Amino acid sequence: MELFKLSITTNNGIGLNASWLLLGLIALCLIIILLIFKKYKKEYSWFEIDQAEIGIGNHKIRIKPNNEDLQIAYQLWVELSTRKIGLEIDKENDVIVELYNSWYEFFKIARELIKSVPVTKVRANTSTQEIINLSFMILNEALRPHLTKWQAKFRRWYEEANEKNENKSKTPQEIQKEYPEYDELMNDLIRVNNILISYKNTLEKLIHV
Repeated sequence: MELFKLSITTNNGIGLNASWLLLGLIALCLIIILLIFKKYKKEYSWFEIDQAEIGIGNHKIRIKPNNEDLQIAYQLWVELSTRKIGLEIDKENDVIVELYNSWYEFFKIARELIKSVPVTKVRANTSTQEIINLSFMILNEALRPHLTKWQAKFRRWYEEANEKNENKSKTPQEIQKEYPEYDELMNDLIRVNNILISYKNTLEKLIHV
């Protein structure tokens, strides 16, 4: 049986006759390709977030991000990546007051960014809800408690200590090490900083999924 046949028409054109078997094979191949594409898309468009890896819980979030979710993740990632908040703390050289400035600014920007997401999108998309909830956990369970406990009293102490350093004989790094609770503050600072870095890395993976 001929699957297809080429012929010259009376008008010097080319004619193509295909058998039903060939058409059936072509249709079958297209169906197989479509099924493979759907399976690939289904398997690889999901993204899993392990809260334990970030350091804020023991649950895993499985989301299927849409374009709006990716835009939110990208904007948060940019803010984390371009500020001290998203970099590993250097105990010998970083100035705590400058770190707090960066943290506080990120807190405000992240809150405003989340508030700007239309409520219709939040209600309509579970993945959007999960990303926003995760972001709120970072702000409210990691960043806010540290700032509430340490920032105000450290700034007050630091301003007084800096005023006493009239001849500028001590660097800001040397002054801050004299804080009575320096070790406890720094340990908690590093703990929260590690959470923020893990959060930044998770957002980066989400963006490139």
